Amino acid sequence: MVGTGKPKTYAVTSAGLWRIRADLARLLDANIVLWPLARPGRIDGFVGWGRRPSARRADALSALTGKPVILIEDGFIKSYAPGPDEPAHSFVVDEDGIYFDATGQSRLQSLIEQARGEAPDLERARRLISTIRQARLSKYNNGAILGLREGGIPGGRPYVLLVDQVAGDASIAGALTDESAFAAMLEHAAGHHAGKAIVVRTHPAAGERSLLRQAARRLGIEIVVPRPMNPWPLLEDADAVYTVSSHLGFEALMAEKPVHCFGVAYFSGRGVTNDHAATPAPRAPASVEAIFHAAYIRYARYLDLHDRSECTIERAIEQAITVRDQRSRLPGRIVTAGMSPWKRKAVAPFLVGMRGVALHAGSLDAAVRRAARIGGTVAVWGSDKPMPDGVPALRVEDGFIRSKGLGVSLVMPSSIALDGQAAYYDARSPSGLEAIIAETQFDAELLRRAEALRQLIIARGVSKYNVGSAATLPQPPDGRMRILVPGQVEKDASIRFGSPIVKTNAELVAAVRRLYPTAYIAYKVHPDVVAGLRSGGRHPEAADKIVRDGDIMHWIAWADRVETMTSLAGFEALIRGKAVGVHGMPFYAGWGLTDDRHPIDRRTRRIDVAMLVAATLILYPFYVHPRSGMPCRPEDLVREIAEGRSDPAPAADRAFAHLARAANRIAVRLRDRRLG
Repeated sequence: MVGTGKPKTYAVTSAGLWRIRADLARLLDANIVLWPLARPGRIDGFVGWGRRPSARRADALSALTGKPVILIEDGFIKSYAPGPDEPAHSFVVDEDGIYFDATGQSRLQSLIEQARGEAPDLERARRLISTIRQARLSKYNNGAILGLREGGIPGGRPYVLLVDQVAGDASIAGALTDESAFAAMLEHAAGHHAGKAIVVRTHPAAGERSLLRQAARRLGIEIVVPRPMNPWPLLEDADAVYTVSSHLGFEALMAEKPVHCFGVAYFSGRGVTNDHAATPAPRAPASVEAIFHAAYIRYARYLDLHDRSECTIERAIEQAITVRDQRSRLPGRIVTAGMSPWKRKAVAPFLVGMRGVALHAGSLDAAVRRAARIGGTVAVWGSDKPMPDGVPALRVEDGFIRSKGLGVSLVMPSSIALDGQAAYYDARSPSGLEAIIAETQFDAELLRRAEALRQLIIARGVSKYNVGSAATLPQPPDGRMRILVPGQVEKDASIRFGSPIVKTNAELVAAVRRLYPTAYIAYKVHPDVVAGLRSGGRHPEAADKIVRDGDIMHWIAWADRVETMTSLAGFEALIRGKAVGVHGMPFYAGWGLTDDRHPIDRRTRRIDVAMLVAATLILYPFYVHPRSGMPCRPEDLVREIAEGRSDPAPAADRAFAHLARAANRIAVRLRDRRLG
């Protein structure tokens, strides 16, 4: 049995399998070598893919050597999109055959036969089926979730759904039929559903080889082919679903629809489908839940998207939803405008949308022209460039849980903010974040998640940059109030556009001293200033102590209150239950949570901290995991930063980063000098 005893050595029989050798090693608990570049004597078996040529080579080598064959295939929740560029959520591993090939046995059929229908198993299956239906997850998840009319289905007319497959695919022969089955099921659907539309779900890879399109032309049967879209809206509203052997047939069973099978599928012959093709041997009845438990829980194997360890199906579903939901926020292809090579590399993982990876242009004008040609969206860094006219555009900025290191030192970000209205720190007009805070109806589940995230951040001691170390914290005598004033970079856009009155650190500390003449004021120099990368202006004379060391979290914990212009430290203090006074107009001010020295009349809603966390850390930013570069939840990022794991970067990447840091420091100094 795979995965037990001393690790074995398996030879893969294709370059494609060799590319995923790390995943195979994890799944098989084995050493993976490439045939024929391995000594035959040290090989314990051969690995092939499905019924592809690699599987035929593995079978031939097995016959020659007497060593076993293991077949690998995609799992039933595979990835965001087809193709090798997307890491897989799941695989199936089969020592007996493969699930879609009814010409022989497979491990899945054995698992279904062995299913005892125990109550906990069936309840877990029902719960997961409900989750998958509600989330509209499928094998691939890059299809837009469209309404039927938007997808091209005639309004108000009932329909049956027919599922196409790719001509010549092994799953057709494996279903003990041939391409004539598609014409037969088209004729059956038309003959038994008079007056209903015949809707054909074509396979993404079929193109002109669509078997149902060809059959419809030959038979003169009118069909409706919707635009590419998520299959669940089509399944949910169909009166019946027809398939030869496509897995979408099982998803139709999960949607509680009558399913007609014109081939032998892994789920047919069990009493839950209308079968038009006989199985080679009788199959024991099984419920949809029992088949699901065997297929999705016992047969399929799941790998964590970020560290590639084995995980549960529940974890895989959570990650699949996270990837799909983040990428669906970018329906048009992104074109960046005039970003440096390092910035392009930094933002690229975030800018993968429903139409693929981002494109890059050397200037704003060039980006506008390219976006107009392809129906794309221009992405502009920061607030210094104007938003273009005539095309959709987004401003890009660092997020609020950014990284383990400073942005100016070119540590790769793990979160960014994309805003189609204004950068979140630019108070001259409402931003997208401001709209979320002002307008969202926060439900109980979201607020529970926000509160749990807040507690996690506090417990793990995570902030935006996570730099600094322990510090000797002063203990002022006589019980004086302790006030932390976090320093800022005075040329920063958050001050230029978000603090109309108080604009320097010295002015800020002086204003705090006037408000609290007897308090003990600690002024903490901004990390970029400590690192010698930016200017923090004149050191405030009104402070009792000027500090340069220590993590900001230690100082927030020390303080009774925090006073700031626009620093994110004010937000981090708020979520830790500290009193916060605000002398500018940051995104977290004006909602009834802060003492506002500069009122913001347009912000009239009163919120609590959980609502602020939900808006600011869950709904607004984009996140990618530092280990995988794939979308993740903020909870995953907080845990990763707190654990401090890191994979060594390749030498070429380290050299590039060193040169980019030097160039960035020069560029930042020149920009600050231009700003006066």
